[in-house]
Amino acid sequence: MDLLGESVVPANAIDTKRRAQSFAREHVKPAAGEYFESGEYPMDVIEAAREKGLVAQEISKEYGGAGRSVGEAVATAEEFFRADAGIGLALMGQSFGTGILEQFGTEKQKDTYLRPIAAGEMITGMAISEPETGSDLAGMETSATKEGSEWVLNGEKYWIGNGVEADWILVYVCTEETDDRHDNHSLFIVPTDSDGYDAEHIPKKIGMHASKQSHITFENCRVPQENLVGERGEGFRMVAEFFNHGRTRVAAQGIGLAAAAIEEAWAFVHDREEFGRSVSDFQSVRHDLADMRTQFESARTLLWHAVERLESDEDAAEWAAMAKLNATETAADCAQTAIRLHGGWGVLDESRIGRIYRDVRMPMVYEGVSEIQRDIVYENFA
Repeated sequence: MDLLGESVVPANAIDTKRRAQSFAREHVKPAAGEYFESGEYPMDVIEAAREKGLVAQEISKEYGGAGRSVGEAVATAEEFFRADAGIGLALMGQSFGTGILEQFGTEKQKDTYLRPIAAGEMITGMAISEPETGSDLAGMETSATKEGSEWVLNGEKYWIGNGVEADWILVYVCTEETDDRHDNHSLFIVPTDSDGYDAEHIPKKIGMHASKQSHITFENCRVPQENLVGERGEGFRMVAEFFNHGRTRVAAQGIGLAAAAIEEAWAFVHDREEFGRSVSDFQSVRHDLADMRTQFESARTLLWHAVERLESDEDAAEWAAMAKLNATETAADCAQTAIRLHGGWGVLDESRIGRIYRDVRMPMVYEGVSEIQRDIVYENFA
């Protein structure tokens, strides 16, 4: 059973999708249970993906990357997350934030920081959320103060992917004191070996154990003026634009998880008997599967429409928000139904559907909770 067919995938993304699917079946899915149990960072899988050209693939050829499209990144995310969400997030997060740097950074910044990521020599991350502020992008309080030719950072960031593992982090901070809360944030490249930078892993999460999120503190952490990315005070707008791409990728993560939940449910009810007949013979079970499939196909169609909007440079904010909202909530609904169909077997630690059930909760939160996506859709209703 292959729900992630190629019918909606653009022709230029099909080859990448097939390579991602093959890699996920060979390297990701077999290792999923082990890494979920251990919580270790899947460096061996990451190295294998680098060899196959499936890491940091969106960086342009000009800076040593593959220059792959939004559609190719989405197709890859679908396949990785169908195989395992924790390892999938670790793989996709190797180049988190490079899109902003490539679009708004100086040539020197791109040569210095993008090329090593594309070459697999460095890992990066992006620090936006804070302990007391998650979805309010304009309310982040970590600050950067100008002192001569340097900026001095103070504050905290939370839920930051690769905060410990990364070589440098793109950090979103408050730099201005203005009445307009959308004009007072900026972005800085912060090497993780900088004095005043400290990061520790967040304790074990409900799901996605193979991915690592961190708590970062900045205490008089100094970076040079040349590490400012883009224009001072334009951070909010840069990040908001970036989120259109990011939310589309998160939608793809939800689609991959939904596909995994449906496949697990299908296999279980067709292999199990109750009351002298296959569980799949019961009409209520068939209707459950039909509803899951219908939700899934609807969400996937919306996702690929959002991809089409992004690739044609149309305003895609509402479409990315709808795609993320629909796909992640569909994944949660499908996992809920699938674990119910599994009965007692679904709650065992070693069951794949149990891992999926826990993993689906996380994409509903990062890059904006569902309520934020609904706000964006409403604001773009005209």
